[in-house]
Order: sequence, then structure tokens, then C-alpha cells
Amino acid sequence: MPAGRFISFEGIDGAGKTSHLDALERRWREAGRDVVRTREPGGTPLAEALRELVLHRPMDALTESLLVFAARRDHLSAVIEPALARGAWVLCDRFTDATFAYQGAGRGFDLAPLSTLESWVQQGRQPDLTLVFDVDPAVAAQRLSAARSPDRFEAEDTAFFEKVRAGYRQRIDTCPSRYAVIDAGQTPEAVAEQVQTVLTERGWW
Repeated sequence: MPAGRFISFEGIDGAGKTSHLDALERRWREAGRDVVRTREPGGTPLAEALRELVLHRPMDALTESLLVFAARRDHLSAVIEPALARGAWVLCDRFTDATFAYQGAGRGFDLAPLSTLESWVQQGRQPDLTLVFDVDPAVAAQRLSAARSPDRFEAEDTAFFEKVRAGYRQRIDTCPSRYAVIDAGQTPEAVAEQVQTVLTERGWW
């Protein structure tokens, strides 16, 4: 049975990653691929319930991190690992990089316990490719203001998202080969071309 592929989509709120995830999912489904579209926190009934708490209930960074990793463990065991085992292509809207960027860099939480939780929960599982949609937080804020009522994270100020953006860059430095940075400040068409180029280079388009 062919090996599945695991691709995560990352970036600060307002970067536009979800629109390009939508487009890739449509393309691959039309091409007949077995595609599993999912998100974090979320992806299972339990993880979705934890997502609601994380996005809408006040809590400190440690509590956020523990809930996110609890959701991730259920998500991995119930959805991601079974999908990869059967050869599916898993497209995930955020994964562990978001935890290091948001709770770690954004909230200023110690990265050491996050690394420990990552090891316990994931047991070595990482995406085969992570697309990081990079955009100026001021531009992202303008996009969000016209989109919907903000959750706890979307309501944060620009300074918070500057730290989150820096957190993504720090994470990329730990394993550059796993990441592709997409300039999400360009037009949607130009951003889509960047995504296509990355996937074509890997023979996945």
C-alpha cells in the first residue's frame, strides 16, 4: 500500500492559508486522491469540544497547551494515523508548529515543556511538509476585521501576532527541510502559484 502524506498549513490568523487549503483539497479530490481534510485543535468530537474551550474560555498558557495537546493526541490516534496507514493524503489546518508559535512565542510560555509534550503525544510523527503562510500582522488584521467576529486569539493585538510570526520563524530554523515559506502578502493568484511550485517540486501536484 502506498505511503500517505501529511501536509500542514500554518500562519498567523488572517494569513489566508485556509483558502489555499480549500483549493488544494478540491484539486486532489477531483484527481481521485483519498484526501482527509482536518484541523487543529479539532478533527474529532473530543478535540472539537476542547477547541471550543481553547478559543472561547479564558485560561493561562499552560492550560491552553495541555488542552491543545490532549486534542492533538485524540486527533492523531483517531484520524491522522489511520488515514496515513491506508495511504491517504492528510491536509491539516494547523498542527504542532502553531502551539510553539502561539502558546510558546505568543504567550511567552516555556518551550521546554512544549517539546516534552510534543515528544509524548506525537511519538515522532511530524508533517511531511508544512506550508507557512507568512504575512505582515498589520495586513492580516485588516483581513480579519472584515471577516467575522474574532475568537480569543484573533482578538489579540498586532504585537502578539508579531511574536507569533517570530515563533514560526524560530520553528522553521529547527528543521528547514520540512517547511516551505509562502509569501501570503501577495495576490491570491500569486500565492496559489507559490503553493503549486512547492508541491510540483516534490512531485505531489
